Amino acid sequence: MRNQAPPDTGVLPLRPAAALRPAAPPAPAPAPAAPAPREPLWRDLVGDVLRRERLAQERTLKDVADTARISMPYLSEVERGRKEASSEVLAAAARALGLGLGDLLSRAQGELVRVTGRRAPAARSTARAPYDGLCLAA
Repeated sequence: MRNQAPPDTGVLPLRPAAALRPAAPPAPAPAPAAPAPREPLWRDLVGDVLRRERLAQERTLKDVADTARISMPYLSEVERGRKEASSEVLAAAARALGLGLGDLLSRAQGELVRVTGRRAPAARSTARAPYDGLCLAA
């Protein structure tokens, strides 16, 4: 018994003849563009400021954590930018270092400007009376 079809049988190829020819070599891929510089995360900036201030005061992590009534491992993770600390935790850590929360956030904002090389947008003039301070909404 023969398993082959007789030569006069019309066999249709599964692929068109053009697809059977070797394709032209692909064009070289364009060189990847340099990635845009990433803006730092706020938690990294705040953590850097906390650690820098603690080290400038030559204080241990345990000392500051005890004064702020924060666990030492948690404060360490905040300093390393691994945790997004609440405003209460940041205020306690800042107070333990002799800073106010505004001081801490102002230093972090200054660090952001330094790292990104951007200036804060110019303040808009309004017809309303000027004000000094933060506006917090509940």
